[in-house]
Amino acid sequence: MGDHGHGHQHGHRHGHGHRHGHGHEHGHDPDALPELLELDAEVLHEYRDALLDQVQDLTGGAPRRILDLGCGNGTGTLALAGRFPGAELIAVDVSPDMLHRLREKAARAGVADRVRTVQADLDEGWPDVAGVDLVWASASMHHVADPDRVLADVFAAIRPGGLLAVAEVASHPRFLPDSFGGGVEARVHAALAARQAAEMPHRGEDWGPRLRKAGFAVESARHVTIDLTAPLPSATGRYARAVLARMRSGLHDEISAADHATLQTLLDGDGPENLLRRDNLTVHAERSAWLCRRP
Repeated sequence: MGDHGHGHQHGHRHGHGHRHGHGHEHGHDPDALPELLELDAEVLHEYRDALLDQVQDLTGGAPRRILDLGCGNGTGTLALAGRFPGAELIAVDVSPDMLHRLREKAARAGVADRVRTVQADLDEGWPDVAGVDLVWASASMHHVADPDRVLADVFAAIRPGGLLAVAEVASHPRFLPDSFGGGVEARVHAALAARQAAEMPHRGEDWGPRLRKAGFAVESARHVTIDLTAPLPSATGRYARAVLARMRSGLHDEISAADHATLQTLLDGDGPENLLRRDNLTVHAERSAWLCRRP
């Protein structure tokens, strides 16, 4: 799961001319976002596993039909397939490329017979999906233009007693010492947050009131701070590089030429300051999750 400026999509077209999240349709490397999502799942797997533990406890049995809303390339879909081996999974995303990648992953994992993909833009209407026992919406809801309408559609699609899990990224992950580059990482985060506040006004909000308004009973609301220090997962350097590269791609005049040069050194330099060679990285991330039930 997770967003990091890459969240799952869902078809909301923003003013700067591309779709956010798993529906990103950038002109640059088409493999960049899928790689970021894979690395996020690998480095922060303990958080996702703990959330899935809680979901499994609250389902009160084996869900028969699961909807992954804004599935991207399927890191969550495959985790759900492994956790609930008897379930049918419906994976919805706006991006045909992401859905193609998901189908390939499902085939490699031997679960293709249980996974059905649906291409849909939630801002244009609800897909033909109903009667589900569990909806998993990881870093997806903040992308939609009208979340109240989408949550009403989710409510209608879930059978009575079914569960909705909404997971969101509360802040982009950080990796560098605060003093590095005179605080360059903090400035990059602040610039991107200001831009995203205009483009994605629902990002970072408390979803509890909207969920209750839609008719759900919120059974759990959690805000989790994740701090990883050495020894770090082996993929941490690649994860940091993927996150900061994606953040840089969304910023132009919002940060100084000096900060752009520092990012260039971190991402593409051939010296010891390159993120793939640094020995002083940490991981700080914040996630929020709401687990709620249709009465």
